Amino acid sequence: MSNKRGIRIAVSGRSGCGNTTVSRMLAERLDLEFINYTFRSIAEEDGITFADVCRRAETSDDDDLRVDRTQVEMARRRPSVLGSRLAIWMLEEADLKVFLSGSSDIRAGRIHEREGGDYGKVLESTLERDRRDHKRYQRLYGIDNWDSSTADLVVNTNRLDENQVTDIVEAAARTVMARIGD
Repeated sequence: MSNKRGIRIAVSGRSGCGNTTVSRMLAERLDLEFINYTFRSIAEEDGITFADVCRRAETSDDDDLRVDRTQVEMARRRPSVLGSRLAIWMLEEADLKVFLSGSSDIRAGRIHEREGGDYGKVLESTLERDRRDHKRYQRLYGIDNWDSSTADLVVNTNRLDENQVTDIVEAAARTVMARIGD
């Protein structure tokens, strides 16, 4: 597929909706760069745990700002799919903005399946992370990451697997690509 001008796709949603999986699959299908620079990336770069980065983010904005700045810079360099909690708000020039939604219990079930542990604790942790993230994003940027009205496409992932979700997003992306001559 030719990328004359280069499409940029932003995919957002809360944890457990499939942001990373769908973004990666979409990038592969469309032959675009997959960008997913997160707190996990910072943890790896800084040689600390993901939990340590999350705790650090509660008292300092440095890691949030680093993630947001870095991932947007990366997405602007070439045609890409940016998958992150704030992608649809931070990559304002994205040609397609996608918001993946899902109920708390379904999202926690996916996280539990992926990471293991006690389901009740995973659900509690997921809800707490949602609250923390929401509060932080509002404070830092004035962004309500629970409001999907910025998105061009909202996909409820509750009853869909990753292939079905990616099929929906891919169809929308191909329509946008045809429209912009990509």
